[in-house]
Formats: sequence, structure tokens, C-alpha cells
Amino acid sequence: MTRTTDLLLTALAPAVWGSTYYVTTEWLPGVDPLTLAMLRALPAGLLLLALVRQLPPLRHLGRIVLLGTLNFAVFWSLLFVAAQRLPGGVAATLGSSQALLVLLLARGWLGTPLHAASVAAAVAGAVGVGLLVLAPSAALDPLGLAAGFGSAAAMAAGTVLSRKWQWGVAPLAFTAWQLAAGGFVLLPLAMLMEPALPALQPAHVGGLLYLGLVGAAVTYFLWFRGIARLGPGPVSVLALLSPVVAVGIGWALLDQSLTPVQLFGALVVLGSVGAGQSAPLQQQPAAITHPSREPGQHAVRPTLSAHRATSL
Repeated sequence: MTRTTDLLLTALAPAVWGSTYYVTTEWLPGVDPLTLAMLRALPAGLLLLALVRQLPPLRHLGRIVLLGTLNFAVFWSLLFVAAQRLPGGVAATLGSSQALLVLLLARGWLGTPLHAASVAAAVAGAVGVGLLVLAPSAALDPLGLAAGFGSAAAMAAGTVLSRKWQWGVAPLAFTAWQLAAGGFVLLPLAMLMEPALPALQPAHVGGLLYLGLVGAAVTYFLWFRGIARLGPGPVSVLALLSPVVAVGIGWALLDQSLTPVQLFGALVVLGSVGAGQSAPLQQQPAAITHPSREPGQHAVRPTLSAHRATSL
């Protein structure tokens, strides 16, 4: 499979995530955020576990729990806090810092060279997201700002560690383990901190099925697969597509208007995504070894030397 195909498949994940705001607000009103996050992660993780019929080795269970906590429990929880306390544009702009954080974390944890062109693409993407979604009158709540940056940092750390700790396991099993772990971490939080789930209407069921099956199981499989094959850096810049899709859905389905500044911001984001893939190609750091690979597991295809290891 070519690198272009891998990029296109991986890009489907943030494109689908861009629809999350529409589905949540239009199909799932009244469902509390932690409960929603748990219902998105846990059923999807259990379904994938039933499909792969493979549990993580006990010696790696702690790392799987940490990855599930970072990528789902902490990321989604803080994201909801930021969304509640900040205008959507501010929260999205803070989230766009993930690409730059990934570059920095990959430099320290994976030994990936840090190129100026990659950093410039990540910064330009964050600026483009700001132009796309940030209103001049946006209020800046300190707790909301901390939550927004914390969610970006959690996802960045989870992305880089997912590249570091994949152990050659198949991406589908790796996705199942993390979703289930994140869902089990969220379960007691939702039960203790939020009221019981209201009676579900058909729209609720449809929204939960979409967010769980498509927005979690399928997209995170593509995401972790992309991290393993391309490296976290090129993948992380693709996440900037999410707010572009969200704004496009708002324009197409909710009759929201687009200003020239927003259109320019969308072009900047798309340009930064392209630049992030064509930034100076670099030699991968030393191959990650898999001393703990289980019998019968297949190694992840070695990342090509042209692919950079840096991430979302």
C-alpha cells in the first residue's frame, strides 16, 4: 500500500471527528459529557475485543491503561470541560496545538529530528484554525484554557506513546485494548459525577451508534494504524482537518455563514496539512524493537525512511 493511500485512510479519522459536534448537538441533546464519552468508548472497545479475541499481555496492561486514559478518558473529559467553559473557537484553537506538541514530544521520546519546516507547518495550522473558528469577542476562562491545553497535551502524549509502545501488535487489537481501557476508566467517573442516563429516543440510539462504531471504533483503528505506518508527525497534522470539516458541516447543514477570514483560515489549514506531509523528509530514528512480541503476532511494517516519526 502506498504512502498516499495510508495518508488518505488516516485522514478519514479527523474528517469524521469533525462531524462529532453536529451529531452531539443535533442527535444527543441532554446526554451528559462523561456519560457520552463512556458510551462512545466502552461499547466500541468491547465490540472490537469480541472481534479480535485477543487480550493484552498482563505485563503490558499498565501501559494499555495509560494509553486508554490519555487518548480517551483524559482527552475527552478535559475537552468537554473546555467546550463548556470556553467558546468553541477558543477550544478548537487550543486543540490545534496538538500537532506542535507531538513534534516536541516525539523529539524527546522517539529521538525524531525536529525540522523547522515541520514546526512551521504545525504553527501555521494552529493560526489557520484560529482564523477559521475564533471570534474577536471570545472570552478566556482560566480553567477552560487549562482544560483545553490539557486535552491537547493528553492526546499528543497518547499519540507519541502509541507509536513507542505498539509492540508489533495488529492495529485493530491495539485500538480495542485502548478503547476498552478508556471506557472502563470513564465508567466510574460518569456514574459518580453525573445523573443517570435519560430515556433514550431513536435519535439518541442513532447518535450513539454513529459515535461509537464510526467515530470511535473505525476512526481510531485508522488513526493508530496511521501512527504505526507513517509516524506520529505526519498523522498529527492531519488532525487539523477536523475543525475544517466541522465548519463545513455547520455551513452546509445548519445554515451558518462563512466570512472571508474564515475561508482564508480554511485555506491556511489545508496548506499546512499539505506542507506537513511534504516537509523535509528525514531518516527515521533507530527502529523500535519488540522484544515482547507475542507468538503469532505480526510485526508492524517498518516505517519507510522517508516517513517522519512525529505525532498528533
